[in-house]
Amino acid sequence: MKLLLLMTVGVLFSVPLQANELSTDPAPKLTVKATEATTTLPDRQTALPSVDKKSADIYLQPAPLTDIPAGDFGDKVRLGYQLFVNTQQLRDKYVGNQLNCVNCHMNAGQQANSSPLWAAYFAYPAYRKKNDKVNSFQERIQGCFTYSMNGKAPASGSPELVAISAYSYWLGMSGLMQQYNLSGPVPELSDAELVKGAKRDDFPMPASITKHLDITALSQLPGRGFPKAPQPELAYSPERGVAVYQAHCQACHGGDGQGQIIAGVAALPPLWGPQSFNWGAGMHRVNTAADFIYENMPLGKSVQLTVQQAWDVAAYVNSFDRPQDPRFDGDVSKTQATYHKHQGFYGQSVAGKPVLGTESYPVFPLKKSLTP
Repeated sequence: MKLLLLMTVGVLFSVPLQANELSTDPAPKLTVKATEATTTLPDRQTALPSVDKKSADIYLQPAPLTDIPAGDFGDKVRLGYQLFVNTQQLRDKYVGNQLNCVNCHMNAGQQANSSPLWAAYFAYPAYRKKNDKVNSFQERIQGCFTYSMNGKAPASGSPELVAISAYSYWLGMSGLMQQYNLSGPVPELSDAELVKGAKRDDFPMPASITKHLDITALSQLPGRGFPKAPQPELAYSPERGVAVYQAHCQACHGGDGQGQIIAGVAALPPLWGPQSFNWGAGMHRVNTAADFIYENMPLGKSVQLTVQQAWDVAAYVNSFDRPQDPRFDGDVSKTQATYHKHQGFYGQSVAGKPVLGTESYPVFPLKKSLTP
């Protein structure tokens, strides 16, 4: 049975293949009018290096959602879950496409090797070279809204960021407590503490856990991020990726890559075009998409494609235009040179099509502006 190819948000790694190997000509210098120029916008999308996948890995198992407690703290955890699985309720407020967080982070952010929330929470705050600062957990989530959701980041300390942080923390802490036989409810944290993340000396971690795992070990829990896919034998090819897409993906995502829209909501997400992630999202990178696809697609059938197929179809999906990079300042070549020195097609022509980025779709459009 041919199945799905859900995609979205990103996490970033690197392999030696070069995206421009597929271009026969260097990208010309182009100057186009900016749609949403934001020249000072920092890059908070870069993810931490992945954790190598090992056959003997034991993954954290969060408590069942029915264990979320009553009261104010439990309400925040529940809201975080609801926003994560149905992010479309924030459409036109913070979301500008048809995606939900859960499209990339499988099983409501609980699945190992699908960038689970329980592992990410213990990996922040973390320094990132690209914006040269330490990013808190809420700043990482803000990056997802800006790029992967093609929207607008909620303000720091907003109820939405507190809720998603609370849900992430609760998943992680309940899993650790189960793993080390700690009874009782998950300790509650203030809003100010929740949004920071747990990789810090002053984080209130129970001593019965810290005697087994120090901060470094907690930040590298097995299953964090997307495991790095093996390198392909051949340079990735969107031309070969067409056949992979048609055989394994288009039954759910459509021949045009626009997903399955039911009652105005995407039951299965669009992979390119105006309703998908923008050129600043990590998933536009071929290597990131290949990592995700190889491990998680087709949906429910992990590691079914060959390594070469995963890379080729990742290249195909990312050879189409999508919403503009929010850091675009009016010059595609400049934006490419500043932010796209990696495995992607932004600023390049693929198969004779217009240079990607020159005809990109708007950043954070209102839903009604995209409805036929």
